Amino acid sequence: MATQDVTLETFQPTIEADGIVLLDFWASWCGPCRMFGPVFEKASEAHSDIFFGKIDTEAEQQLAGSLGIQSIPTLMAFRDGILVFNQPGALPAAQLEELIGAVEALDMDDVRAKVAAAQQ
Repeated sequence: MATQDVTLETFQPTIEADGIVLLDFWASWCGPCRMFGPVFEKASEAHSDIFFGKIDTEAEQQLAGSLGIQSIPTLMAFRDGILVFNQPGALPAAQLEELIGAVEALDMDDVRAKVAAAQQ
């Protein structure tokens, strides 16, 4: 699946969907973002079962601000509606693949239990 644009209006339904959602926060003027873009796009083509979204921080300033995005690119990973990864910086292809594998391998019952414990 190719990458898809995510906006303030589509953000919540996107991250609440079942499965894995990877979001790339970027801007056209950002050199590292332009380097990471093709890596992210290629991964999206290799993993059709994962939603790959791109958020243009210039067009979506309110969304980026509400999520505390201070540096780009920033990559977020959600699984079954739970944020499981949030880190600024462009990843090389091999590290992005490692991240995808790690998110796929998560025991979501364990993750949900940890989230519930942290909220108490």
